[in-house]
Amino acid sequence: MNLRLIGIGAGVLIILSLPLAGAIAGPDFAGQDDGKGGGLFKTLGLSEPARTAPAPKARPAEPAATEQSGPAEQPRTDSRCGPEVSSPDGVEAQTCVLVAEGRTWGRSYYRNTSGRALDAVLTVMGPAGRTVQIACAVGAGDEPGLCETPKEDSAGEPESYSAVAEFAVPDDEGQLLLRSGSNSPAPGDG
Repeated sequence: MNLRLIGIGAGVLIILSLPLAGAIAGPDFAGQDDGKGGGLFKTLGLSEPARTAPAPKARPAEPAATEQSGPAEQPRTDSRCGPEVSSPDGVEAQTCVLVAEGRTWGRSYYRNTSGRALDAVLTVMGPAGRTVQIACAVGAGDEPGLCETPKEDSAGEPESYSAVAEFAVPDDEGQLLLRSGSNSPAPGDG
């Protein structure tokens, strides 16, 4: 037989057996063993019976832990967004009002292809004259970005909030290039 083929076959066999060896050894994520023996033997029911350790000292009762079969459920975030708008100067944006867990905030998604850095001001207006405003630097480049106000406790219905983002040239005149709103009509809606 060809020694080269035997060598290649042995190398492939070793490479393919590494994941199996890791599974048999059990999980060890940064030194954090799951304490259950884990691994392929445990999965197949071939592991040795667990050895008992001395009982730890009594601790205050903790709530029973439940195993979850997926990622933790994230709180629902509702959004009300205006249309995606763009300017001939190369700025695109969409502005939204977001609500989750009794808090409200504004967010503007943007892309700046104008070739120069811009300033953005995002304002969220709520009931009873409540206003939150933040300034964001918008770098020159084609990468999408976002500008977001801090989350504030909601003070009314979500429909009573609106957000506006304004993108301007950062100089003495501050030429406005684009205004995007959460409750703006879509282009052509009148």
